[in-house]
Order: sequence, then structure tokens, then C-alpha cells
Amino acid sequence: MKKIIQNYLDCLVRSDYDKLINLFAPDAIVYSPLYGKQDAKEFYKKLFQDTAQSRIKLINIFTDEVNKSAAAYFHYDWTLSNDIMVPFDVVDIFEFNDTRDKIVTLKIIYDTWKTREQFNVLLPAHES
Repeated sequence: MKKIIQNYLDCLVRSDYDKLINLFAPDAIVYSPLYGKQDAKEFYKKLFQDTAQSRIKLINIFTDEVNKSAAAYFHYDWTLSNDIMVPFDVVDIFEFNDTRDKIVTLKIIYDTWKTREQFNVLLPAHES
């Protein structure tokens, strides 16, 4: 699970949609404080559309083999497509399939107080 999370973070930084989506089960769901509950394929299309650059400093990965889950704690410097950077600390909680080789659910947890205002500037682009 740790290797999959490390690959996930690497793909996130590189905005590598195809490799990132391959880490997820076909019906995977992402819960995001800004985008809400979405199919992983749609979520990452929108996220990468809204992203100019991502930088991640991994703090720790915690795993629970019994419950097929893990959490990644990291600092995320997210530069939006309008070139505004919104840095924050985040915990991503991953739930895996029975063979622990695909992500089935991802819950993203962070305080959106500082990011929501800047993110909302991008919302008109989502309406067109």
C-alpha cells in the first residue's frame, strides 16, 4: 500500500492522469472538500484542469493491513491554473481492494479556509 501511495503522490506532482487513474479501481470514488464526492476519473480531470503546478512534501504514511487502509500526511503547495498558490497540510485516507493493489476510496481531509476563496475564482470555468 505504501508503494501505491508513493506512486500516487508522484503522479499527482507530475499531473500524470493515465498512470494515476491506473492506481484506482474502475469504480473508485474520491471525497474532496472542494469538489465533493466524485468518480475518481472525473475528479482528476477537473483537478488537473485547475492545476498549474503541484509540489508535495511527504510527512508520513500510516498503514493498516487488517482494514486495507492507509493515510498519507503531507504538505501540498497547489498552484492553481490562475497561478495563485494555495499551500496547505492534508491527510488523504485510502481504502484498498481485497488484494491491496487498487484504491477504491480516497477521502481528502484539510482545512479549506485559506484555499476556498482562491478556488472559487476558478468556478466560472467549471460552468462552461
